Amino acid sequence: MSERWVAAGFAIGSLCFFFGPFPGFVQLVGARADAWVFFIGSLFFTAAAALELTHATIDRPARDATWWSASIQFAGTLFFNLSTADVLLSDLSAKQEDHLIWAPDAFGSAAFLASAIIGYRASTPPRTAAGINLAGCVFFAISAVASYVVPDSGSILDLAAANWNTALGALCFFIGALMLARHPGGTTP
Repeated sequence: MSERWVAAGFAIGSLCFFFGPFPGFVQLVGARADAWVFFIGSLFFTAAAALELTHATIDRPARDATWWSASIQFAGTLFFNLSTADVLLSDLSAKQEDHLIWAPDAFGSAAFLASAIIGYRASTPPRTAAGINLAGCVFFAISAVASYVVPDSGSILDLAAANWNTALGALCFFIGALMLARHPGGTTP
């Protein structure tokens, strides 16, 4: 039952990160509400990762690869909490955006990627869920690079790439969450 709560947390967080980057959604709800969608999604990711880390700690006190994967993933979610909360701030310079938003996002994405690689290597064949989650982490990493704010212009390096890769990563995490819900014992984002 507890793995279903983990799956639900990742699924809800994924939906927030899936819809959030679409320009039509931003136009519909406004930039401020869209920022809140991302922040709330990050909180669901953190709650799910905290549950997963708790289970990994209880089930594997020896701190094996599964525990390391869960702990690194949890740290990544905390970085996402920072980056999405800082988006709620207004009137930031390009330098402040890179420091307060982009850097935690990049660290969170790197942590997710490291966690997924460890989780993939620790999983047993077939590695379908682990592979889908790893792909989601790659998309999130690409999104983090693309969302860098160029200091000279104040514009995002590649907004379309950032948005598409965020949505694709979230879609992979959503599929992974559904797989976990249907087959407890699998690997989550």
